[in-house]
Amino acid sequence: MRIFILVLAMAFGLAACTEGFVSFPVTSSAQKDVPDDVEIIRLDETNITSFARPSRRHVQSNIPSGNGWNYRVGVGDIISVIVFDHPELTLPAGPQRTAEESGFRVQADGTFFFPYVGQVMAEGRTLEDIRGELTGRLATYIPDPQLEVRVAAFNSQKVVVSGEVKKPNRQPLTTTPLTLAAAVSEAGGLTERGDAREITIQRGNRRYRVDMAGFLNEGMRRNNPTLQDGDVINVPRRQAQEAFLLGQIKKPDVIDLSQDTVTLTQAISRLGGLDEIRADARGIFVFRKRHPGITVFQLDTSSPTGMLLGTQFVLEPGDVVYVVRSPLMRWNDTISALLPSVRAVDLVDSVAN
Repeated sequence: MRIFILVLAMAFGLAACTEGFVSFPVTSSAQKDVPDDVEIIRLDETNITSFARPSRRHVQSNIPSGNGWNYRVGVGDIISVIVFDHPELTLPAGPQRTAEESGFRVQADGTFFFPYVGQVMAEGRTLEDIRGELTGRLATYIPDPQLEVRVAAFNSQKVVVSGEVKKPNRQPLTTTPLTLAAAVSEAGGLTERGDAREITIQRGNRRYRVDMAGFLNEGMRRNNPTLQDGDVINVPRRQAQEAFLLGQIKKPDVIDLSQDTVTLTQAISRLGGLDEIRADARGIFVFRKRHPGITVFQLDTSSPTGMLLGTQFVLEPGDVVYVVRSPLMRWNDTISALLPSVRAVDLVDSVAN
């Protein structure tokens, strides 16, 4: 009798200890006693589509798009002017001289000198404007002059690309519009830590947030603006966006949500799946903080449709996924923990006899 009482006492003690793990009521009747600030949503075919898209959507930028780009010459640019049939008006390039070396530099006052014409204002003007003025002024000396005006070297206007790109650099603006995506690509693209959602463009005294991922993923054209002179583009480091998977999963761990959309089934599968021996397939819960309380989503995977429903449930940053232990395994764990002590007591009792 003494041994039986001792075993019972140990059994009750161990049973209490096994309740140290997190538990949550699985059945509807038991869930009636949860606090009022906890809302429980059972996932099924009728409501799963409401959770099939991430709540963090791409945001359209309010930065001016800059459509209709037309390059305007600035101080430091090298202008190349070709007057057809009049090579004497074009500085000879020669085999050792580049087009930049043989062109006309726009001086600090915004002008450049051209034979017969004199000083020509170039700063702030388009190539078409400059060609039109040269044509008109040369007509005094050359009947019906035919000209071509180009920029041999773009030195006056630049943008800066910094932050989490592989090759931070300065890039000149040219007659071809430079978009945000093109500038980032020219800087080697994003690093593994770069956040395409939170790019900023400093333009003058204003800073714009640009979700470039919205352009790349959904074609939001305003999120790929044409850059302007002096723009400073910064790609920030991606902040942690994680969901936490705990309980009766083979490899409980953290899932990164910052780059890809991850569903509940994907997350569980990446961590080895459920612990089939210990897990209660009725009790896959997702705890999500909502103001002012908590929403708990329950997925029952005891039927084949359960995991299919899980492929449509998108996890959100901060979600805690918990898989409860089955009632049978609670009992088995208690017995398993108890058996060594029972065997020890039996051994002592047999020796005593």
